Amino acid sequence: MSENKLGPGTYLTDAEAKEVHKLFVASTAFFVLVAVVAHFLVWTWRPWFGAPRPYAGAEIIQQADTTSAARPTAG
Repeated sequence: MSENKLGPGTYLTDAEAKEVHKLFVASTAFFVLVAVVAHFLVWTWRPWFGAPRPYAGAEIIQQADTTSAARPTAG
């Protein structure tokens, strides 16, 4: 067995430890990228910064009601 092990309780050689570290860094970078994209998409859908507008949904419904009332219906 080789004597170039890394610390007590570690059964990896230097090359194996570097390979595990490389995979760990790559998977962490991928996770962060997915999290950033997900946060951006949610922020574009419902921004959590800026002035709060508690009745924004009601305003949209009122605007829809006024535009549909202004249009004559065919019938």
